[in-house]
Amino acid sequence: MYQPNTYLVALIFMAISMLSWGSWANTLKMTGNWPFSLAYWDYVIGVVAASLIYGLTLGSLDGGSDSFIRNLAGARSEAFILALAGGAVFNVANLLLVAAIEIAGLAVAFPVGIGLALVVGVVLSFAIQPQGSPLLLFGGVALVVAAIVVDAIAYRLRDAGSRRPIGKGLRLALLCGVLMGSFFPLVARAGGGSDGLGPYAVTFVFSLGVALCALPVNGLLMRRPLTDTAPVSWAEYRAAGLATHGWAVLGGMIWCTGAVASFVGAHSALVGPATSYAMGQGATMVSAAWGVFVWGEFATAPPLSRLLLLPMFLLFIAGLLIISVAPLYGN
Repeated sequence: MYQPNTYLVALIFMAISMLSWGSWANTLKMTGNWPFSLAYWDYVIGVVAASLIYGLTLGSLDGGSDSFIRNLAGARSEAFILALAGGAVFNVANLLLVAAIEIAGLAVAFPVGIGLALVVGVVLSFAIQPQGSPLLLFGGVALVVAAIVVDAIAYRLRDAGSRRPIGKGLRLALLCGVLMGSFFPLVARAGGGSDGLGPYAVTFVFSLGVALCALPVNGLLMRRPLTDTAPVSWAEYRAAGLATHGWAVLGGMIWCTGAVASFVGAHSALVGPATSYAMGQGATMVSAAWGVFVWGEFATAPPLSRLLLLPMFLLFIAGLLIISVAPLYGN
């Protein structure tokens, strides 16, 4: 299997993770107004398909005992359970985040959900496998959380005229944050030890956990949405055009690319799970950049809202740079 042998290559993998996780949602815009609970089925198909493709290619390079198929055959049963659980936890967190955004808006859902997930994920991952300088790692995380808060304030000022009931959305975002921050440590533990799952095998098992959990959970949300939107049916899913399905599948494949890159970084002795997860959460900056520079989300925003974009990006960049050098220094 392919594994980075220099820190520069590992850093590139973490950057790929950040870019992929921050970009996959653009494909949902290409599906038009297709409900997310319908697009999610194709997204899951994309995640599973991509995990298998990466496993049979990068995960099978040079053969050996750690190659994709042999790793799946020889890993301990506990590793499978942990990876499946990680996929299930992520699946629920992802669906809660989308519902929280629809109910309360980005200004509430993102700083609460993603900010809490970042803190929980890094703390738990570092506790499982302490690696690098904690001062640099948590200092960088603090700057990234500050950037997320500034980003949220900018969105709130942009949408100052809207009136949203945030109580339910806030509760969903809190639950999302705890779950979203918990899935990565489960994946990291699944890869621990000589008989653990390698990064490509763990991605595949993780994706199966996502799919198995999506069947009951997303199926229920189709009939009983957490938001005020109308229920949707399988007939509406089948009625969608090929291009609509294709964009949603592509979104899942892009997200899985980020997951593979992040899990490879977490598995590497050069990086560790805490740094890899923290870098991946720079996806919020990437997503904001798409919104500002491509989709024109702030084109008509008030001046103060646009003014906050510069410090937001600077805080993100500073935080990510500090996180990126944390593994180069001792504990």
